[in-house]
Amino acid sequence: MTALPDALSHGPIKEIFPDVFFVSGAMETCLMDMDWKFSRNMTVVRDGDRLTIINSVRLDDEGLAALDQLGQVTDVVRLGSLHGRDDPFYVQHYGARYWMMPGMEHETGLPADETLSADAPLPIADAELFTFETTAIPEGILHIDRAGGILVACDALQNWEAPDEFFSDGSRDMMQEMGFFKPANIGPLWMQKAEPQADDFHRLMQRDFRHALCGHGSPLCDTARDDFAATVDHFFGRPGTAQTATE
Repeated sequence: MTALPDALSHGPIKEIFPDVFFVSGAMETCLMDMDWKFSRNMTVVRDGDRLTIINSVRLDDEGLAALDQLGQVTDVVRLGSLHGRDDPFYVQHYGARYWMMPGMEHETGLPADETLSADAPLPIADAELFTFETTAIPEGILHIDRAGGILVACDALQNWEAPDEFFSDGSRDMMQEMGFFKPANIGPLWMQKAEPQADDFHRLMQRDFRHALCGHGSPLCDTARDDFAATVDHFFGRPGTAQTATE
């Protein structure tokens, strides 16, 4: 069996909305021949006693004990092509079903048990899947019909207003220059990799939602749709207008 990555530093599990939980932790990786250390987020959604993990972050023993108090982890969902480091841990530790979008392959060879599709049942009863149709890599966003509408995103939507305690000094400075620290942002690195077109974001803005829980940054509550609509206008213009996505 391939050794699984160790748990990295992380914060406590917080209940942001009833039965919707959020935890921030560190990510360490090598991208573009550089070492990066920054923060990322996991969302956990409870249906009865079932827990669905989205954008997994491996927790330490104390964190897992707290997670176990919430219910039984039954499903792990991968929304973003650039995430998935800790998915194998949760699949193996809990015997959970693994959901991936078509076109995704896990770097360890971990196979999907279920196809994550907008046209198929999801592990969360009151959720729908939004899929990007123009991007070079698969990416999805869950829309959960709770609390006025919650988007759970991975890299496409981010809300890093400022660097936090999980950043290294080098990554903080580099990512400041790259434009990562903006509220209601579209991920700069994801934008380079995915090359999204305006149609996708215009479709997304037709959704009814008030909140966004992203793979990076703090929860954006109450004003998420207006805030992200302004960002989409900035990058892509409004529907029917021609604008190239630029920073």
